[in-house]
Amino acid sequence: MTLCCLMAITLSLLARQATLAEQELCIRHGDKNIYGILSTPDNGQKRHPVVIIAHGFNGTHHSGRGYFKMLNELGYMCYTFDFPCGGLGSRTDNNTMNMSVLDEQKALQDIVRYFRSRPDVDKKHIVLLGESQGGLVATLTAASMKKQIEKLVLVYPALCIPDDWNARYPQVSDIPETTWLWQVPLGRRYFMELRDMDPYKAVEAYRRPVLIVHGDADPVVPIVYSRRAVERFRNASLTVIPGGGHGFNPKDFQTSLERIRQFLSGE
Repeated sequence: MTLCCLMAITLSLLARQATLAEQELCIRHGDKNIYGILSTPDNGQKRHPVVIIAHGFNGTHHSGRGYFKMLNELGYMCYTFDFPCGGLGSRTDNNTMNMSVLDEQKALQDIVRYFRSRPDVDKKHIVLLGESQGGLVATLTAASMKKQIEKLVLVYPALCIPDDWNARYPQVSDIPETTWLWQVPLGRRYFMELRDMDPYKAVEAYRRPVLIVHGDADPVVPIVYSRRAVERFRNASLTVIPGGGHGFNPKDFQTSLERIRQFLSGE
């Protein structure tokens, strides 16, 4: 991977005993430049472990910034980005009619390859953190890059997506050219790719440590999907947030952050 643009916009932040630096970072992916924000702890390390944060359906890089402080305090470099066609607010490409789970997987794979090419990255310690649809994408990516991904963190992962849409469109002929979901237009290809997708094959293929955090009152992704996943991953644990929905309130998010901190710290 080559760096397409690295804009030297550095913000001074204070996080306990460390000075943190944020930079806009664009990473080349095919004919696109993936827009994102990189946060690096200024702790004197020559090489940093990395957490790459994948947002959910119609999200942007902003959702990942809530993890920066905790992860930087652990010594992790963090990258949050906008999937191409992943949301109406994407600074990479906001044409959601071209949204594709498989394209998002390819984008995430290229991001992993980019960080593996950097001399300031500890290539043995690359972690994927995915929320909702980003959790599905992170799972597929981890399964396809088993030796490159040290750990996987899934926050209310939308492993239900193929089941949901195949139930809504049981026949290929049922799929319209445009589907509107939460005021977001999606093209026919998005649903065609889900016809034969089995997320649990990816679950079974990834054998390294996995943490799943999921609320038991999630109205979008039933927690049964995560309960099934934790049984089929080779090395996984599930943290249940009582009363937690799809998108945590501030209290539940702090609970999630603490559990992720413990997981990455080996506690």
